[in-house]
Amino acid sequence: MKVKHIRKIHLSQVWKNFHYWDYYLMVPYLVLCMIGIVMVYSSSAAIEMQNGGSPTAYLIKQIVYVVIGLGCLVFGANYSLEHYRTPRFLRDSTFAVVGMLLFVLVLSHAVNGAKGWINLGVINIQPVEICKVYFILYLSDRMARVRARNTHFISSGGGPWLVVALCLLLIALQPDIGGMAINIMIVAVLFLACDFRWSFGISVLLFIPIMGYLLIEKAVENGLIHGYRMARFVAFLNPFGNASGSGSQLVNSYYAISNGGVFGSGLGNSVQKMGYLPEPNTDFIMSITSEELGLVGVSVILILLMLIICRMIQVGVRSNSMYEMLLCYGSATFILIETFFNIGGVLGLLPITGVTFPFISYGGSSMLILSFTVGLIMNISIRQNKRKVLRKSVRQGGKVSV
Repeated sequence: MKVKHIRKIHLSQVWKNFHYWDYYLMVPYLVLCMIGIVMVYSSSAAIEMQNGGSPTAYLIKQIVYVVIGLGCLVFGANYSLEHYRTPRFLRDSTFAVVGMLLFVLVLSHAVNGAKGWINLGVINIQPVEICKVYFILYLSDRMARVRARNTHFISSGGGPWLVVALCLLLIALQPDIGGMAINIMIVAVLFLACDFRWSFGISVLLFIPIMGYLLIEKAVENGLIHGYRMARFVAFLNPFGNASGSGSQLVNSYYAISNGGVFGSGLGNSVQKMGYLPEPNTDFIMSITSEELGLVGVSVILILLMLIICRMIQVGVRSNSMYEMLLCYGSATFILIETFFNIGGVLGLLPITGVTFPFISYGGSSMLILSFTVGLIMNISIRQNKRKVLRKSVRQGGKVSV
């Protein structure tokens, strides 16, 4: 399929599109961003003052990230989806993502035993975050084209599989186990939605985590995982047995959740953020949120996230385009798995992998990519709303400007 006409963004068109925006996506997104700003400030101010820094340092940065993220959402919601399907975009984005993954592997400095950041001074870019949305865009196009020819993606050629394998290998070499697992799940869900029978697909999805857990446990027992990564897995398997060492993070996370109870100790009153939990504004921000806002506050956040995820799936289900459907399913998987990994880590259900909590944790790369992803689905929803209004106008014999 050759795309001949690609509409660019015009301010007048952006303004018209506001009438068709999906508020089931937009309202939860904005509320989550506001909660994230408050919790980043609450979890970082005291420890920054103890370290001689400004209590508002992370607050200001997070506000900037949210504002830029909102711009990414507006861009994603209004830019032509056809642009992402052009051979030039797919080729250039592939080279860019592989190049960034190679750069961090060869030239960046390791932090906590992993290389994953490109330092640009004002912001640190995490290529693995970009890789998530790249997989969604790239594979959705490749799979949709294959299905349009009534063939199966698994037998369509090795090019896309080689690209996916190369990116996952570079992520594994950093090593970023959490990022690799999320990307694998995105690829798996897109693949299952495109090709496989659901009965087989569900069996595979259940089999992968069970086997992964057993393999990790055996690897730790036999000394195949070393250093910082081994410490994380040991802490996951027996946190209270290593409470003064590698298990201290998880134990203090349990204390924070226990202190919060149902209604929380009050905003700003967390004890565990005072040096007991490392990076309380990123990996363990939900532990601090649970301590200060309690089960009620955490439940509100999870409900808002589920509204976004379910809306993405609903937009995908009602789409007549395989490409748009896969974009929706891939984006929903992205947010769902990140949420599951972060919550699983702070609850001790999964090893701590450094995965941030969507829209709540501090971080520029995560906020911008997630916002753009919501914008993509907003774009699809706007198209559907326009078609719905147009059909209604035709039935009534009138005209409407879209």
